[in-house]
Amino acid sequence: MAPNEVKPVGELPDRAAEAEQANAQLGFGRNFGFLVHDVSRLIKRRFDRKARQTGLPITRRQAAVVLYIARNEGVSQTEVATWLDLEPIALVRMLDKLNDEGLVERRAHPTDRRVRTLWLTPAARPMVTQILAINKAIREEAFVGMPAHARETVIDILDGIKGNLVLREEADDSPTPPSAEPDGVDPHIGKLAVAAS
Repeated sequence: MAPNEVKPVGELPDRAAEAEQANAQLGFGRNFGFLVHDVSRLIKRRFDRKARQTGLPITRRQAAVVLYIARNEGVSQTEVATWLDLEPIALVRMLDKLNDEGLVERRAHPTDRRVRTLWLTPAARPMVTQILAINKAIREEAFVGMPAHARETVIDILDGIKGNLVLREEADDSPTPPSAEPDGVDPHIGKLAVAAS
């Protein structure tokens, strides 16, 4: 490079800006899926840290099971496994541990002997309070500096996105072919449009 081709320091290319622009062109910049994943990962890490600091004697996954049962007393093991996206055998092991610790009990379903329902014991109630306090603290950390209306907007948007994706999953699992509707209208797409509005 000739001396007259050397750029002054102020004119050197900004590598970070170039990389950001290239990523944006490829669809990597502020990618929704990556952001949601990163937020979820960081929330999980914050929960694990706070659980250790406060002496919560159960894991994050066990805490999720306990909270789900607290909100849905009498829920079946199958429903909990589906909600947590766990293999049934993994949930059974987790429930065995929670049962051994005196936090969860299994009961026979009143009308179906094959189904086991899940209930919290009185010993689990203070733990639910502790889990909810940790969740509240993390939520406050996550929303620092955001006005209350922005917090509600974020939650409303995420709830709407979740609803849209649940409907799409149901539509994909539905045995009804889309062409069964008049004029070839897929009834599930109509539901998505209503849910999004």
